[in-house]
Amino acid sequence: MADWDIRKLQILRTLRERGTVTATAEALNMTPSAVSQQLANLARQLGVELLRAQGRRVRLTDAALLVLRHTEAVFEQLERADAELAAYVRGEAGEVRVGAFSTAVPALVVPAVTALRATHPAVAVRVREAEAQEAYELLGAGEVDLALSLAAQAPSAADPRFTRVPLLADPLDVALPHGHPLARAEDLRLSDLAAEPWIFGTSGPWSDITRGACEAAGFRPHRGHAAAGWTAILAMVEAGMGVALVPRMAAVPRDGVTMRELRTDRPVRHVVAAVRRGAAEAATVATVLTALRTAADART
Repeated sequence: MADWDIRKLQILRTLRERGTVTATAEALNMTPSAVSQQLANLARQLGVELLRAQGRRVRLTDAALLVLRHTEAVFEQLERADAELAAYVRGEAGEVRVGAFSTAVPALVVPAVTALRATHPAVAVRVREAEAQEAYELLGAGEVDLALSLAAQAPSAADPRFTRVPLLADPLDVALPHGHPLARAEDLRLSDLAAEPWIFGTSGPWSDITRGACEAAGFRPHRGHAAAGWTAILAMVEAGMGVALVPRMAAVPRDGVTMRELRTDRPVRHVVAAVRRGAAEAATVATVLTALRTAADART
């Protein structure tokens, strides 16, 4: 295969456009002798005659025109590459892999991706649902570029591997059966429900968050039923089997469930984004982080 040299092909192309070696040299900020030397080297590399003297001028041979006809496609593709690379540098193109816990996907990730489709259509976001702790494991292993998790499950802010970005303080509301005596009580407090059977998982972040919120309100919750999924939890609340704390991001309206906001001792869970240390400077990652912040701000 011939040894193709893009720079020398550009010189040949400019010679075709400008007509003379002197004009070509001026256009490319070269000396005429350097232009002639580069074109002579290209002819040797390709093994064909490229130029013929015609008085004081030179003309391109049929072989040179054939070469340029094929290299036009190369130049066109390089122009596209330059444009895409410039867009990548500006954060307008590229792929970002996002790992996010289940309730963050519809509440934050989907709105962010929808917005990016309108403003940055060349930014591809690849979403992977993962448990809060697993999202950090995927980030540390390089399998995702950005992780959405809960601050309670996150490594320490001093962890040298990651940079954490606070996104949202997600309020926890109380889910009560529609006919519960306290469903319409004024100024409902978490401690008013100390004697109720509670529905939460046996382990994991939500178990810790529920226990922590109740203990901060002055009591230890009695777990009447164990469930981890919000569909199951709300179905049991609707059936009158107990009460539950539900993050506002996860609440799905059900006819038999009354959601009550806790104003006095309102607990929250903190949602954070994280990237590997230094990665936040990558333009595409910064673009996705901005879209996630906007989606989070829209919920406050």
